[in-house]
Amino acid sequence: MEVGVVKIAEDSDFTTLKYLVDTHEGWNLEYDTDGKADKTKVWTKSTAESHFKMVKVHSVFQNISANTMFDVLHDPDYRKKWDEHMMASIEIGYLNPNNDVGYYALSCPPPVKNRDFVLQRSWLDMGDEKLIINHSVHHKDYAPKKGFIRAISFMTGFVIRKCEHGCFLGYISQTDPKGKLPTWLVNKITQKFAPKVVKQLKKAAEGYEAWKAEQSDPADKPWIYPELTIGRLSRIKATDCIDIEASSVFETNEESQGKK
Repeated sequence: MEVGVVKIAEDSDFTTLKYLVDTHEGWNLEYDTDGKADKTKVWTKSTAESHFKMVKVHSVFQNISANTMFDVLHDPDYRKKWDEHMMASIEIGYLNPNNDVGYYALSCPPPVKNRDFVLQRSWLDMGDEKLIINHSVHHKDYAPKKGFIRAISFMTGFVIRKCEHGCFLGYISQTDPKGKLPTWLVNKITQKFAPKVVKQLKKAAEGYEAWKAEQSDPADKPWIYPELTIGRLSRIKATDCIDIEASSVFETNEESQGKK
């Protein structure tokens, strides 16, 4: 998938995701908890697309099903419970029942400015293997706004697989936060932050089933039941999503919010 291009994901896009997750040639192993119950490994890789490195995570979660992890990554209401950095998450509309566009804003510690994204998300559920990818796009109703720097996801994706006594989670991401943050600092923070994201997801997954059972409609899962998506969201119009390269989405304000 190409930044700024809104289109229904193809088989080749999911194949690329799996290749990146499963192939380690050219990757540098940065973190390894081999020997512990919940094994986690983190790799980084330089690419031609950006000065910011691509990060890859492998983790195996005991006693958490692939279905539950898939639900946790999708459920917008539950994300409000576990994502401490989320300031806003808005479902803008859909291309088809497996491709949608949304807005996500996250808080950053001062003096770093808060970031936001407009993302197309695509997913494929093949039973024992489930795939999710996203990349940055543009939407006319969600232009860059004051107080936020519009960050760019070149590609972020998850591969979830059923395994004995739990599930495997593969995660890759290459993101440009924009602004004035030094590249070396972003790469270092991202590398160290990745294992924390995995731990956060594990904790969220452990509490999901009990939380969902207490909701007014536990079967409300549009990512599984397409008819719920069609009945709730509006269809995205191509004319509402312009070429990201032709728009001024790359805000370059100084990071220090208190700077005169």
